This record gives sequence, C-alpha cells and structure tokens, in this order.
Amino acid sequence: MKDKDIIGLYFARSEDALSETDRKYGGYCRTLTYNILGNREDSEECVNDTYMRVWELIPPETPAKLGAFVARIARNLAMDMLDRFAAAKRGGHSHTLAYEEISECVPSNVSVEDAADEHELAGLIERFVTSLPREKRIIFMKRYYHFCTVSEIAEQMLMSESKVKMTLSRTRAKLKDYLEKEGIKL
Repeated sequence: MKDKDIIGLYFARSEDALSETDRKYGGYCRTLTYNILGNREDSEECVNDTYMRVWELIPPETPAKLGAFVARIARNLAMDMLDRFAAAKRGGHSHTLAYEEISECVPSNVSVEDAADEHELAGLIERFVTSLPREKRIIFMKRYYHFCTVSEIAEQMLMSESKVKMTLSRTRAKLKDYLEKEGIKL
C-alpha cells in the first residue's frame, strides 16, 4: 500500500492504518530501535509506542514521507527509553561506543551562547553529511543515526571492518574540522 493511502487511513481513523504501517515499516522500526536499545522486548514496546504516537499525530499532520516520519518517532522514543534506563547499568550497547567516537566532533554541553543554538549545530551537521560522497554518507548514517556496529556496516556494505573504521575515523576528523571552521567551539 502506498504511503498516501496509509495516511488516508489515519485521516479516516481506521485501525487498518496501524497494521499497514507495521506491514510496511515495522521491520525497519524494530531494527532501528533494537540497534539503540539492544533488547528485543524494549524494542517491541518502543515500536508499539511509535504507532500510538503516529496515531496521535496524524491527523492533523500530513507527513511528506511517512517512512521517515515513523522512523524519526521510533528513534526518538528509543533514545528517550535509553535515557530512562541509564544505559551504563544495562551493560552498554553499540550506541555507547558510537557516542564516544563522535563526542570529539561535537561540543559537549552545547549552550545557546556557545553554538548559537542546537538547531544551528544540527543544520551544520546535516549540511556536512549531505556533502559527503554516497558511500561515506551511508556508513556515517548507519553508525551514528542507526547505531549499527562496525561489523554490521562492513557486512552490509561488503567491505572490511578496517575500511569501515578508517572511513569513520576520517569522516569524524573532517566533521571536526568543518565545525571548527564554522565557528563551533569543541
């Protein structure tokens, strides 16, 4: 079923909208939330909460890209759940290492005074990522947005883990340079 038809089901307040959303985007949402949470039960709870939130938001919202809309909600809910669980007590997951890797490129304790505001920083990072060649952009997004492990990325991209690590290292260094040139204090 096409996205516009699924959105139409939401506007009609048909519960079929939820099953169609799950049919089309459920696997992606489960993978995304599992990569963040590292626990199947928590991931499933997060996906269910995602559908409830989408139900609450459509209408009045009419997302241009339903998949991105649903994924953003799922990711944000998973990150919120992770914060509540205090990740260190649950044994750490690949996202913990991803945060450590990227922390050298992004200012800690971002304040309105230090970085103009978080939206400016997000805009700068978005511009940087979109300027990357396709392969590097995919690797970067898989690691720092989807929280895939280096070995998962290597398998998906059909390359060695060392190449993935080197690509990520060089991309982080370029991001750091780019942000410093844009006036972000690191």
